[in-house]
Amino acid sequence: MNAKWTHSIRPSDYDIFGGLDVDKTSIAVTFVNPEGFIKSMRIPYNCENLVSYCARHFPGKRIAFAYEAGPTGYGLYDQLTTLGYRCLIASASMIPTAPGQRVKTNRLDSKKIAEALRGGQIRSIHIPTDSYRKLRHLTGLRDTFVRQAAANKCRIKALLLFEGIPFPEAPPNSQWSRAVINQLRALVLEDCVRFKLDSLLANLEFAEGKVLETTKEIRRFCRQDPELCHQIAYLMSIPGIGWIVASHLLARIGDWRQIENVRQLGAFLGLVPTEHSTGDATNRGSITRMGAGRLRNKLIQSAWTAVRRDPELHDFYQRVYQKHPLDRAARKAIVAVARKLTTRIFAVLHEQRPYDIRYTSPLATKEQKCPRGRLDASQKLEALIGL
Repeated sequence: MNAKWTHSIRPSDYDIFGGLDVDKTSIAVTFVNPEGFIKSMRIPYNCENLVSYCARHFPGKRIAFAYEAGPTGYGLYDQLTTLGYRCLIASASMIPTAPGQRVKTNRLDSKKIAEALRGGQIRSIHIPTDSYRKLRHLTGLRDTFVRQAAANKCRIKALLLFEGIPFPEAPPNSQWSRAVINQLRALVLEDCVRFKLDSLLANLEFAEGKVLETTKEIRRFCRQDPELCHQIAYLMSIPGIGWIVASHLLARIGDWRQIENVRQLGAFLGLVPTEHSTGDATNRGSITRMGAGRLRNKLIQSAWTAVRRDPELHDFYQRVYQKHPLDRAARKAIVAVARKLTTRIFAVLHEQRPYDIRYTSPLATKEQKCPRGRLDASQKLEALIGL
């Protein structure tokens, strides 16, 4: 897929620019041309109505459309592009808005989008292909059940704390093991408290079962798609990135061919610093936190594993750590490692090959010097392709 076709337009190539504000029942549309405003109107949410209007009033004209990413998804985009029209989907935060504008309506939003499109200021988000959209549905569903399970665990602990009942003792890594759950079920409590605890335990068991079921479905879906299977194998060859993070990365990134450069991926994941510089003064702040927060959190967790397995990242972590005060050194260093992981993600996807560790630090641990049996790149791919 052509990256320029996907992400932006050249205004001189089009005669009419249509800004769309889409909700579940209607479309507010504003048409402008290079000379100025043409018309604003509201039509039912139906692509046929929009296309028939354009055919009647702008015959032979080159038309480009744009609308804001939202709950209506990609349906309108798919229909317009199938009919040969150019369409962009823009992130709401990246649509230019006048600082003094205090009135917001669907008509004004559509006019704002149309004028920005005419000025070449609209840049489209990545539009995932069908297989990546389905994978996104599955990974999003898994995250939903993971959040439900975590919420139920917090509610159970809050209930026990409120009633003055100590939580059953267990090692840190097995705090919610089957033995602990059985102890919770065996607690002698008042009827109403017992009913609430049993209900929370049932919800927890349901959510964890759904997490397992959804994970199996993600694996089954990826095995049926050779491209997804290979891309996940390439990502899993990077130290620190496992099955869950690899599948979630692919679901959010979409087709790797749409990534134009290595910097774009870090910005997409919100791992680049904010900056407010003027003159000779350079002021950088915290990371932008753009994009999917849960995916960014997963990547940071992967960075902790990567530091233990990859000597190059271990040395990089230590260098960054030593440059900052102790109260925030670890946080700064691990975010920097996560940002560095994005360059490796881009490399394995762009070059279509597994990652191979070649750097050896004199201070590297045994695990870092010989991670996973020290397979070469071809052996790694063969081992991982079965998922």
